[in-house]
Amino acid sequence: MSDGEPQTEVEREQHGTGVRSVRRAFDILNLLSEDRPVITLREITEGTGLAKTTVLRLMQTLEETGLLRSHPSGYAAGPGLWRWAYLARSQWEVPQETRKVMRDLADRLGETVNLFVARDLYRICVAHEESPRPLRHVVDVGDEQPLWAGASSKILLRDASDALLRRVALASPHGEAHVERLRAWAAEAAERGYAVSSSEFDEGLTAVAVPIIGRTGKAVASLSLSGPSHRFPYEAVEHFATDLAEAAALLSAQGFDHPLSQAH
Repeated sequence: MSDGEPQTEVEREQHGTGVRSVRRAFDILNLLSEDRPVITLREITEGTGLAKTTVLRLMQTLEETGLLRSHPSGYAAGPGLWRWAYLARSQWEVPQETRKVMRDLADRLGETVNLFVARDLYRICVAHEESPRPLRHVVDVGDEQPLWAGASSKILLRDASDALLRRVALASPHGEAHVERLRAWAAEAAERGYAVSSSEFDEGLTAVAVPIIGRTGKAVASLSLSGPSHRFPYEAVEHFATDLAEAAALLSAQGFDHPLSQAH
């Protein structure tokens, strides 16, 4: 059949089944985590809602491609995922100089330091250094959080177009009316040089964020400090913002860039 000929109903159905199988395979892989490195067949069927026969067929394919491997307790990540992870890490991991600046901040200020970049309607954590304290805020590298709230979002939306602000607002629980609040937050963050959020995502969590400026003068990332709200009184926030700004200026001068960042 030539490229210009329409697909038959059978071909469309087969294509749809293939896409569905790929999504189901990713649903299975997403059940793996640091807290659950091994998953059982029962956990897979319960977690995906798929029939046992479908799960077994998918597991066989995932094993054959090396994405999963058999484990005495179930299934674990296979060598294929290791290869992909190594490739992603080599391309996306921030430089050691950046990590050192963040580690020094976390140790000195006693709170978790995160580095976020904007990607469509989300902000993605590309690096983090955890607080040395037992009670701390934890965000894993690769975690996505929506742009409709949070200190880092206010920084990353600083140069956003009206069209993007509207899309972010529509994706939020507040709807289109949230546009004006987003615009006001972004303007305030640009004027002050930093942004603050308190219990906007997680109750009892406060964050302070500052921009990392790219070559064009736009914010390419946000550097933030986050932790329990009771450790972020007003005078501490001012101190944190100053220290963050100094660190962000250093990272900006180093020419920070990241493949996931929308602006360069």
